[in-house]
Amino acid sequence: MSNRRDFIKYSGLATGGLIVSNSLSASTNDSPKPKSGKSTKMKLTFRPYDLQLRHVFTIANNSRTTTPVMLTEIEYDGLVGYGEASMPPYLGETQKTAAEFLAKVDLSQFGNPFLMEDIIAYVDRIAKGNYAAKASVDIALHDLIGKIVNQPWHKLWGLNPAKTPNTSFTIGIDTAEVVKQKVAEAEVYKVLKVKLGRDNDKEMIKTIRSVSKTPICVDVNQGWTDKQMALDMIHWLAEQGVVFVEQPMSKLAVDDIAWLTQNSPLPIIADEALQTVADVVGLNKIYSGINIKLMKCGGMRNAFKMANMARMMGMKVMIGCMTETSCAISAAAQLSPMVDWADLDGNLLISNDIYDGATVVDGKITLSDLPGIGIRVKKGAAPKS
Repeated sequence: MSNRRDFIKYSGLATGGLIVSNSLSASTNDSPKPKSGKSTKMKLTFRPYDLQLRHVFTIANNSRTTTPVMLTEIEYDGLVGYGEASMPPYLGETQKTAAEFLAKVDLSQFGNPFLMEDIIAYVDRIAKGNYAAKASVDIALHDLIGKIVNQPWHKLWGLNPAKTPNTSFTIGIDTAEVVKQKVAEAEVYKVLKVKLGRDNDKEMIKTIRSVSKTPICVDVNQGWTDKQMALDMIHWLAEQGVVFVEQPMSKLAVDDIAWLTQNSPLPIIADEALQTVADVVGLNKIYSGINIKLMKCGGMRNAFKMANMARMMGMKVMIGCMTETSCAISAAAQLSPMVDWADLDGNLLISNDIYDGATVVDGKITLSDLPGIGIRVKKGAAPKS
């Protein structure tokens, strides 16, 4: 019962942070007057696209060279909002499941795109799960609304773009030679994110430390199985300049992770243990913080709520990503001024990005003043697979 009361309490407080976006939603119950003379019914379209990775990407339990995504567009009154669903294999979504879900989404029934709560609730009710597909609609809707009012979302949320954090650059599990090459490519970044969880964890860190003193955060992807071994490893990592540890053990090992968090010299961050809004309260006191990803939680609106809920409980907040184009990365970047850490390098790991958006300047996320999620289609880019 206490978890339920806490969820209601923190959910209510979190929605207090939605004053700006809710005021947009409540600004009118009537359909806005068209400015272009074109249709004022929203039209959703989508197409598959395959992201090509610059390097083989290896984590504790799989490797890949591509990531399937679904690109979405919502057209309304001469404007287009862009969205994206990224679906790495472990999420359980595919281009096929995303296409089947998105084919059921009928936005033409909503004459007013500002009715975000109604629209997102409708999309959520269509089917359980499908969080990445839902995120692609949510992102496109946010982009569209931002373009209608001609403002980027970080401004609509009242966030200071000067407070964006540095983003980490991810180094996947690999041979020493390739790891050194990746570290050299990441010289501009102020934080390195290192994938661990196999039998060469110390070798990975020692290899990086042989060529770089840059601070490190590590993501174990549930790869460790013994809590005492994990704690010993974390103490060693702290001596190597590691800042925090993501998901060191299975998300099901709740008691072990709570013990680890209590005894660890470094913050322990929930990743696989966190899906969406309903999970946040239950992770308090078990983890030090949470890693929010748009593809897992259903989009920007849920992510904003989750960040506020975590903050109110005194938890650390990180904004992360999958392998994504600059569309989804820039959407997540709109929230970055309110987080402690960011891992928004998914677009930097691919060779066929078709959007320009948020950039990294001297390791720091830099937001543009473009409206919506702050992107434009690259000149000459054809967003087709």
